[in-house]
Amino acid sequence: MTDNATYLLIGGNGKTGRRVAERLVAHDLPVRIGSRSGQPAFDWHADPATWAPLMRGATAAYVTYYPDLGIPGAAPAIRAFAEVAAEAGVRRLVLLSGRGEEDAAASEEMIKGVGLEWTVVRSTWFAQDFTEHFLLPPVLSGVISLPTDVPEPFVDLEDVADVAVAALTEDGHHGRTYELTGPHLVTFAEAAALISEASGRPVRFEKVTPAVCTERMIADGVPVEEAEALTELFARILDGRNAHVTGDVTAVTGRPARDFVTFVRDAAATGVWNS
Repeated sequence: MTDNATYLLIGGNGKTGRRVAERLVAHDLPVRIGSRSGQPAFDWHADPATWAPLMRGATAAYVTYYPDLGIPGAAPAIRAFAEVAAEAGVRRLVLLSGRGEEDAAASEEMIKGVGLEWTVVRSTWFAQDFTEHFLLPPVLSGVISLPTDVPEPFVDLEDVADVAVAALTEDGHHGRTYELTGPHLVTFAEAAALISEASGRPVRFEKVTPAVCTERMIADGVPVEEAEALTELFARILDGRNAHVTGDVTAVTGRPARDFVTFVRDAAATGVWNS
């Protein structure tokens, strides 16, 4: 992008968005955050009229959709956003998506053919789900309860942010779909054992029904809509379809993807899993 580019981050206060913002700010690039608490406000669901004012003057946008790109209603919302963005003069759009989600793939199609440069960043489960999201309370309680235990190549959010920033700021990413993974497969039971060893606290995995999984997430403070969406995702995509790694982090950044074992060691050192 040109030196006078302005970067709009929808979900810029979220797990990936704030990391993208930190990197852009560190390079003295102008950043505009889109959130419901921002001024002007941005709201995916309640008031689409809030979108255009936020986009004016922006040249590139990083887009995350809450609660998940695969839920009903996401695809038309993404299409409407892309059309408004193009009309407002946004030239480049980077969309965070989910790996192996058919419904999310439908949303991905919505950013194509509206006159924008586009890049799709498909992510597997985040390593930081164990420190910043729905898997932290189970770790602290000592039991990670999920309906399945297939291997996953957990990706570090720092890698996701690095790839997103490259797609936002560099040429050569238009029309590309990147699937981001860590370098190794790890089951949730193995993740629990690694966290237990690194943190010194007992943590184990327990396979439960989807209904119990949802109930426990809600009890841990996950919003009902998000808990139901997560459980539905578990039922659909934690079936082994994503049980392989890719080299896309390295292809974009020029360095190896961060390893889950290293993530666990570094996270434990911060005290995040202390009582």
